[in-house]
Amino acid sequence: MSPDPLRAARLSRRTVLAGTAGALGALALPGVASAAPVDWSRAVVDSTMKRHTPATLGGWGYTRGLYLYGQYLVYRRTGEKSYLDYILAWYDRFVTESGVSNNFTNLDAMRSGQMFPLLYTETGQAKYKTAADQLRARFPSYPRTSDGGMLHATSRVGQLWADGVYMAQPFLALYGKTFGDTAYCYEEATKNVSVYFDRLKEPAKGLLYHAYDEDGSEPWASGPGRHSKFHWGRAIGWLGMTAIDLLEILPRDHPRRRRLVDVVKFLAAGYTRWQDRASGRWFQVVDRGGDKDNWLETSASAMYTFLLSRAVERGYIGAEYRPVAAKGYRGVLSQVSTGADGLTDISNISEGTNVGDTAYYYARKRNTNDFHGLGAFLIMNEQLAR
Repeated sequence: MSPDPLRAARLSRRTVLAGTAGALGALALPGVASAAPVDWSRAVVDSTMKRHTPATLGGWGYTRGLYLYGQYLVYRRTGEKSYLDYILAWYDRFVTESGVSNNFTNLDAMRSGQMFPLLYTETGQAKYKTAADQLRARFPSYPRTSDGGMLHATSRVGQLWADGVYMAQPFLALYGKTFGDTAYCYEEATKNVSVYFDRLKEPAKGLLYHAYDEDGSEPWASGPGRHSKFHWGRAIGWLGMTAIDLLEILPRDHPRRRRLVDVVKFLAAGYTRWQDRASGRWFQVVDRGGDKDNWLETSASAMYTFLLSRAVERGYIGAEYRPVAAKGYRGVLSQVSTGADGLTDISNISEGTNVGDTAYYYARKRNTNDFHGLGAFLIMNEQLAR
């Protein structure tokens, strides 16, 4: 996902992956031999808008913010005004001329704020800047670990969860760029990615652990490193997309830029190592594909595919990763179908997940059309589809 959609929308139509067109062609309209490939981004957005009005889409939360950001990318490419109108109608349930009423006591509550600077840029309406200013003002006092990592929630003292950086740091960087507050915003956003990465990385496997607890008091944080024990797929995907997002915003000479590229390289190698060779997707617990109860999960697979594609396009990693991304894309597309009602479905998406053991991760519901997966799919597809 790119926090600079004007640039990303232009670039997203160009794939750097061999085999992409063939993957799309394989999912062309049934019964039409020479039909153009389906625009699956449009299909997902159109289907979601038919299933949910802005009033019934759901309350304030990161999954809706993730999905609507994906829809925004589709709007930027297509110019379909109804897509933007739908986004505005949802946000206007929460944003008034006084801004947004939210105490932002956890990072998850911040994710939907990613759209505030974008909606201000689109509409010029002051209320979106007011809301953005309110969220920006929360960061200096938001509690952190001793090394500067923002806590997953004010109630989870000392805890860093890998998804937390994605909930807050892309907004902070985008706010800095949009409103001329770069010194604080760029430094704080990039520092947090580094802190999280250092606390969660597993160099031997090229993966990340799900969470870290500073004092080791959580049952899952016992032992060296004070981190959890397993490599849950989507947690790793969140941090990887954050690194890509920030690289889209940072100037070329920013001193922390090289570190973010190193994070992307680390993850790209890990993704490649643990990709399921048969399906092209990745497992719910990434490095335990041989466990009988483990399963191939769609949202993480879309996130990994996005990172690989964008990183090749930008030159952060080499061309040898192209076939890995192409296989990942085909694997994710295999989970997309059209139902008897004519609406598009995306399957095998993990429900929201806390920190747990393998039995817990394996037992998570495998949802269809969960917003974690719809949002990740749109971000990925806008990067890869022609």
